[in-house]
Amino acid sequence: MKKLLISAGALALAAIAYAATAGNDPVLMTVNGKKVHKSEFEYLYHKNLQQQQQPQSIDDYLQMFINYKLKVADAEAARLDTTESFRNEFRSSCEELAAPYMIDSTVLNNLVNEAYEHLKENVNVSHIMVAPAENPAKNDSVVAMMEQLRADLLSGKADWAAMVEKYTVDRGTKNRAGLMGWLTPGAFPWSFEKAAYQTATGDISDVVNSGFGYHLVRVNDRRPAPGEVKASHILILTRGKDEAEQARAKVLIDSLYNVAASGADFAELAKKYSQDPGSGSRGGDLGWFGPGRMVAPFDSAAFAMADGTISKPFATSFGWHIIKREASRPIPTLDEARKTIEQQIGGDERRILPYRARLEQLTKAHKGKVLKSNVNKLANKLMKQGGWNATTVLTLENDATPVVQVDGKKFTMADMYKKLPIMTADNLNDIEQTLLTVANGLLDEQVVEAERLSMLEKNPDFRNLVNEYHDGILLFDISNQKVWDKATKDKEGLENFFATHRDNYKWEAPKFKGFIVFAKNDSVMQLAQQYCQNEATAMSNEDFVKNIKERFGKDIRVERVIAAKGDNPITDYLGFGGQKPIDPKKIRWNDYFAFREKIIAQPEEVVDVRADVTTEYQNYLEQEWIKELRNRYKVDVDQKVLKTVK
Repeated sequence: MKKLLISAGALALAAIAYAATAGNDPVLMTVNGKKVHKSEFEYLYHKNLQQQQQPQSIDDYLQMFINYKLKVADAEAARLDTTESFRNEFRSSCEELAAPYMIDSTVLNNLVNEAYEHLKENVNVSHIMVAPAENPAKNDSVVAMMEQLRADLLSGKADWAAMVEKYTVDRGTKNRAGLMGWLTPGAFPWSFEKAAYQTATGDISDVVNSGFGYHLVRVNDRRPAPGEVKASHILILTRGKDEAEQARAKVLIDSLYNVAASGADFAELAKKYSQDPGSGSRGGDLGWFGPGRMVAPFDSAAFAMADGTISKPFATSFGWHIIKREASRPIPTLDEARKTIEQQIGGDERRILPYRARLEQLTKAHKGKVLKSNVNKLANKLMKQGGWNATTVLTLENDATPVVQVDGKKFTMADMYKKLPIMTADNLNDIEQTLLTVANGLLDEQVVEAERLSMLEKNPDFRNLVNEYHDGILLFDISNQKVWDKATKDKEGLENFFATHRDNYKWEAPKFKGFIVFAKNDSVMQLAQQYCQNEATAMSNEDFVKNIKERFGKDIRVERVIAAKGDNPITDYLGFGGQKPIDPKKIRWNDYFAFREKIIAQPEEVVDVRADVTTEYQNYLEQEWIKELRNRYKVDVDQKVLKTVK
């Protein structure tokens, strides 16, 4: 979908959207002079209720809400809402939130229903595929040739198999007279699939551009869709084998069939004997598949069987197979298939259709139009200056000529200047068409912007959602500054907090504390031990880790560990007299030693209980911050309005 833009003006309006709310949405409170409406409080209160196991009273939630709004007020006072990072993140959020409103649901549902109808029927097709011309300007002649070929085929002047042999570039179907077999809906480009399903049995489609080439599609047969089957198989390869090897393959597959048919575990047989590298290790499991996903003989056999049965051996171009059909299921319901179909629509040429239909409606609603006469004047201006080139286009950078109008507001050439492509042209028609294309793009953007602003005023759900994201981004940024990031970086503050609350961090059992140095081999370990004994004894912990890594590089790995007995087999060995653990697969290094190790009864410093201290310190900073906010910013709650909250 075309990327939607939101202007700086819309960003500001989104933040103060509640100023435009209707009169039946009274002000519940003011926080630092900023109005908070009842609808916003109700929206967030009910959303919070859905996330709580125990219902929360309005009065209890009110205090949480006030704290939330105070933090947002603090972020705005710090002007975090003016930073580029905030604007970019909020812009992206607004685009995502508005996207569902910018499509025509009727058009989308029609597309979904059309695709679902294809699931109900299988079509068997053959095709002729011709590559597009190297020069796109010559593709018209390719299409004309294909149209004439179609006419000759339909009239009987040309033979289908001969024309496949002469023209098709699809190597996979050329030796089968173009036969593709039964199509699986959703597996081919939509234009190709649609042509196949719209063409009558025995007829040949119009020329189809699939994006990969030009096609004529002949429909050979149709049938009700049989759904999907779940199957496993055993494959004994014959492709590329001589006659003696092929004969041995047949003997082996017959033997395996007799064993499987007598009740042996099919999956175990497949694991042991199947020569399919994809499914053999999985016990031959192929999962669920629909018609047309497997080669023709395999496809026919799988769908002709009953659930729970095993097929007799049969051959494909790969070799000999035995199939065990595990289960089957009908086509999904529309509700079950909708998500998959919508994802398919979103990935091909259909994705633009609901958006364009909605945009046409919105363009009329907001009285949007391109001022074509002015665009023509600008094109003539460029022609008089020597055509479209880097020098002449520069003259448009500050041009105030109106080119687009939306809701009576005019947007100028200067507004769309940055969107102009880099090109050269000295033809008036080419210049005018390029300007019109860019102007139409600007029109689309401004119509979407106008609708978004309109929704902020008229759609409470959208307004509340936008405001939630606006405040949520600010809340995260200010909380990171005041609490989360501060707590992790404030070394002195953490140490003081630990010293003051040391009694809160008690262990029930002693713990091993120290560094474990892992080495790639015994020789490296001995060198590292010598380094630790001779050079590292006086280093700080930080310098030790840094310097030993610089000295030995990737030959060592250092881990700082605090662990009680039973927590870690390595520390049990190094600190508590346990047996040395050895990893026979050498996923972990087996050569290691301890440095600065000791057994401590209780934590000595912050690093020993950093996670717990950091969490408690964050809670402390949060509480102190809220006290500060309550004193700094004024909050007024209208108790009469509060009593009306649902």
